[in-house]
Parts: sequence; C-alpha cells; structure tokens
Amino acid sequence: MRILIAEDDAVLADGLSRSLRAGGYAVDVVASGDDADTALTAQSFDLLILDVGLPRLSGLEVLKRLRARQSPVPVLILTAADSVEQRVKGLDLGADDYMAKPFALTELEARVRALTRRAAGSAQTVLRHGPLTLDPVGHVAYLNEQMLDLSARELNLLEVLLQRPGRLVSKEQLVDHLCSWGEEVSNNAIEVYVHRLRKKIETNAVRIVTVRGLGYYLERFADSAAEAAVGNA
Repeated sequence: MRILIAEDDAVLADGLSRSLRAGGYAVDVVASGDDADTALTAQSFDLLILDVGLPRLSGLEVLKRLRARQSPVPVLILTAADSVEQRVKGLDLGADDYMAKPFALTELEARVRALTRRAAGSAQTVLRHGPLTLDPVGHVAYLNEQMLDLSARELNLLEVLLQRPGRLVSKEQLVDHLCSWGEEVSNNAIEVYVHRLRKKIETNAVRIVTVRGLGYYLERFADSAAEAAVGNA
C-alpha cells in the first residue's frame, strides 16, 4: 500500500516515513499543502496522513479539495491543536481519524492498519489464490498453510499480483506501486524481486508468468490447476 505523508516538521516526517517503510508500506512525503494537493491530484494513494498546519495551503483546505474531487482515500489528520472544534471540523470535511501531537508512534501505526483494513473492507482483507493466501494488513503470506519468509518488497509485489490475477502488470506499474519517490529502482531490480518471489511461491498451482518486454501476471488458479491435471493424466 502507498501512503502520502503531508507534514512540514522534517524530523517528524522522517520518523513516520522510516517506521511505515519498515512496516512494508511505500511512503511519499511532502512538506506543504500545495505540494500535497498536487500529489493527490497526480497520484493514487491508499492513505493520507495530513498535518493541519501546513504552509501555503492548510491541511483542512487540502482535505476539502480532496473530497470535492470525490476521492475515497482514507485521511488521518495530525494536529498540535487538540480542540474539539477543530476535530469536528476536520471530521465534517471528510477525515477518517484524528490524532493530536505529540502521539505514540505505535498508536499511529495501529490506526494506519485500522484505516487501511477498513478501506479494503474487513471481509476482503485476505487475498487468496489457490493454496496461496496473503493478509496485506498483517503483512504475512501462507502457501499450503505454511508461513512464507518474504521481505517487505516481496510482500508488496505479491499483493499487486494477487489483486490482478490473470491481468498483466508492467514493470513500470510495479515500480510505481512498490517504490517511494526518489528511490532509484531499475527494471532489472524488479526482475530480481520477481525471481526471488518465484522461488518462494511457485508450485504446480501458483505461477508468475513473464510476458517478455511487457511485464508479469499471476496465472489464474483455475488455469494452472487444469494444466497441471492434464500434465498428470
């Protein structure tokens, strides 16, 4: 999942981004309201962590514009002013949750998990593909009920493929989903991640197909199972 942090406190933004990246999220950071508005217009995010007191454009104005565009992205507001009036105003404008500074990082991480889980729909949190399952909120995957030892990047790659079984995903799309702004990740690096993931998940029923020069897709379970049955006949 991809998160945008709009926070002008560089130390706080760095701490938040480091923590969330360690949790397996792709994280982008902006330090002003107008940069946040531009990013939200140009890019798709799974969560926005929004400071109210941003320069050049307030966080509440960013939120107002976001909802005016009918964007459903969950928004967690951060503010140093924990007044009831401001909290109500933010929620009325479409915020999903509210935290006053200072806050415990562990609590923010828990709220991030709750918001992303709620956005995905609690009944649809676990992604399944034959003997392969992935809990994107809990950051854990199983093959034949055995937990897989996957890195954060491999988990994110698997999530993208599981969300689009049978549909081609280009290397450029994978870079966009897996990496934050400023990260230097080449197409060759994507090939390495796919190769590592293949070694850990591929069976007769689970296969990542390469379409040379175009990208990858996770073969539909019904197709791979049928092919395996024919081969065993």
